[in-house]
Amino acid sequence: MKYLIVGLGNVGDEYDGTRHNIGFRVVDALAKAQGATFQDKRYGFVAKTRVKNAELVLLKPSTYMNLSGNAVRYWMQQENIALENILVIVDDLSLAVGAIRMKQNGSAGGHNGLKHIAQMLGTEAYNRLKFGIGNDYPRGGQVDFVLGRFPAEEEKIVDEKALVAVDAIKAFALSGMQFAMCNYNNK
Repeated sequence: MKYLIVGLGNVGDEYDGTRHNIGFRVVDALAKAQGATFQDKRYGFVAKTRVKNAELVLLKPSTYMNLSGNAVRYWMQQENIALENILVIVDDLSLAVGAIRMKQNGSAGGHNGLKHIAQMLGTEAYNRLKFGIGNDYPRGGQVDFVLGRFPAEEEKIVDEKALVAVDAIKAFALSGMQFAMCNYNNK
């Protein structure tokens, strides 16, 4: 079986390490754990690896967050990957820092990257791994918060939970979304 594992984020040094790029960070952690290397390809940076009998195509779109659907649709078609074998890793303001919630579908919840993916795929019924970034920002400060970096005391949590997310991704590929949700949500 082949899976498309998409980490959402924005390219460029100014976005590196920001809360909004947690999808890139998780996919980078998976690639590192697997010894996989990203290559600059059409619409994104791509790495391929195997976890037992599952082939994983890791994608970090280079389209910027708001146009992520272009990369997802292209690589889904290019690699002939079924919709149910896609997993999108995304930051989530409604979850505490490091909390993980996997879902099989749902609304974009105001996230422009998820909105564009749903628009390009023609459905909201695709798998997601939401990674909590917290929401400790003043009224009107959401954009600065999301595009800001984690404070030092949260970095350790994020590093540890990124490894939990890597295990959740492997569980998704090997045992399915239901198993992954039951074993990794809110871990």
